[in-house]
Amino acid sequence: MTPFLKPLFTGQSYNERSFFLLAGPCVVESASLVLETAATLKDICNRLQIPLVFKASYRKANRSSANSFTGIGDKAALEILQQVRTQLQLPVVTDIHTAEEAAMAAPYTDVLQIPAFLCRQTDLLEAAGRTGKFINIKKGQFVSGPAMKFAAEKVKNTGNEKILLTERGTTFGYQDLVVDFRNMYWMRELGYPVVMDVTHSLQQPNQTVGVTGGLPALIETLASAAIGAGASGLFIETHPSPATAKSDGANMLALDKMEALLEKLVRIREAVI
Repeated sequence: MTPFLKPLFTGQSYNERSFFLLAGPCVVESASLVLETAATLKDICNRLQIPLVFKASYRKANRSSANSFTGIGDKAALEILQQVRTQLQLPVVTDIHTAEEAAMAAPYTDVLQIPAFLCRQTDLLEAAGRTGKFINIKKGQFVSGPAMKFAAEKVKNTGNEKILLTERGTTFGYQDLVVDFRNMYWMRELGYPVVMDVTHSLQQPNQTVGVTGGLPALIETLASAAIGAGASGLFIETHPSPATAKSDGANMLALDKMEALLEKLVRIREAVI
């Protein structure tokens, strides 16, 4: 475990040699969904000794259609994330979209996440860094792994070195993504823990129906390859019923499939480390 990450998992029992996990539904839909999902993930990760950060966006700012669900309201959603922290004693990660949101979201979270499309936004990165929180920067679909050093430097220049970099695929034509695993090596060479965003890397964006598609059947394959390639962490969106999820259901993993997947990934990790 990278030393600076250890404070993030205070109170959790984990194997020092394990990967860590950022997981949860795409967006806060309700308190019951969030708390039930978080409790299930906590139970699974405790048994497998995987350090867990619960993930849910308090608002979705990047939607294909103006009619897509964006959230239940910022304040209400952030307060639900705070319940995960206080009631379940889990760290939380959520996306921010503007510099002003950094200060708003920071008191409710442990990790602020910079969406891939915004990874070059200087004001956003600097504002996030100044909060002192852990900052997870997703690599843009249009950015090379080595070029992510410039995004990281914008956070580091604020005095905050608690930086993670996340691979989430590269645009391939108009409606598909591919993963170039060289980027994981190159970003790791920059000196930061590298996370593989398994589910978003399997998106099929820009569909003419106005809803992003996905390839969830490939989640296990991509996650296994990422562990084999040396990922420090995995990002997996999950939902009790992806078919009825209000955002990104097409590429999320069903919650009842999470434990079997993680069990396999733990064995792969033990074999390669």
